[in-house]
Amino acid sequence: MNDDVEVRTAIDKLLPERLRRLQRVTGVPVVFGGHTRPAATRRQLVLSRLVGTLGDSLRGLAVDTGRGLGGSVLHEGSPRRVNDYATTTTITHDYDRIVVEEERITSVFAVPVVVRGVVQGVMYGAVRDPQPIGDRALNSAGVVAAQMQQDVEDLLRPGAEEPHPGSAHAAIAELADVVRSITDPALLARLARIHRALVGPGVRVPATITLAQRERDVLSLAAVGASNVEIAARLGLSPQTVKAYMRTAMSKLGVHNRTAAVHAARQAGAL
Repeated sequence: MNDDVEVRTAIDKLLPERLRRLQRVTGVPVVFGGHTRPAATRRQLVLSRLVGTLGDSLRGLAVDTGRGLGGSVLHEGSPRRVNDYATTTTITHDYDRIVVEEERITSVFAVPVVVRGVVQGVMYGAVRDPQPIGDRALNSAGVVAAQMQQDVEDLLRPGAEEPHPGSAHAAIAELADVVRSITDPALLARLARIHRALVGPGVRVPATITLAQRERDVLSLAAVGASNVEIAARLGLSPQTVKAYMRTAMSKLGVHNRTAAVHAARQAGAL
C-alpha cells in the first residue's frame, strides 16, 4: 500500500468520529467531509461522510481544486468560510444546485487536514439560517482539523493503534472550545493540570531539549486551542512576547509550526 492510499485509509477511518466532534464543538447542525486523491496534475476531494444533511446528494461528490469553497481550501491549504454561499463572489458556484437548492445551506466553512505537507482531507460545517458563522466556530474547527492531522500521523506509525474518542487526544480537543471563554486564572490553572493528567507523564525531556517555563506555558495553552492573543491575555504578556516564546520553543524542538511543536513537546514529556 503506497503512502497516499495509507493516508486516505486513515482519514476514512477517523472521519466519522471527527465530524461528530466538529459538530459538537462548533455548534453547527451540518458537517461533512472526505479525503483527497490525485487527479491529473492536481488533487480532488471526494465527499464521503455526511451528518445533518437533508439528502444524500453530497455523498460521492468530487470537488476539483479551485472549484467551490472546498476546492478553494484544497488549493490554498488554509481554512475558509463564506457567510452567504449563494451570492458570494469569492468562490465559484459549480455546486450550487446541491449546496443551495437541495441542502438550503446559507453559511459554510471548510478546513483542510494537512498530512505530510499535502491537503489529504477537508471537513465542512454549515448552517441553514441567516446567522453568520463566527470566528469562534472557525477557530474551533481548525483545532479539530489539527488534532485529526496529528492522529492520522500517529496512526501511520508502524504498530500504532487507532485513536479513540476516550483517548487523551480526544479529551484535549474537547477542551479547545471551553478554554476560549475562560478568563479566571485559577480555572485556567486547573485546566492546565487536567491537560497534563490527560497527556500522562510521558518520558523525560532529553537533556538537549530544555524548555523554559514560559515556553511550556505557551505550548500548554496552544495545545488546548488558545490563540496567541488569548495566550497573551491569560499569561499577562504581549502577543509579540508570546510569538517570541513560541518561536524559541519551535527552534528547540526542531519544528516549524505550533501544532508540530505541541506534538513534539508531548512526545518529549515537556507537557
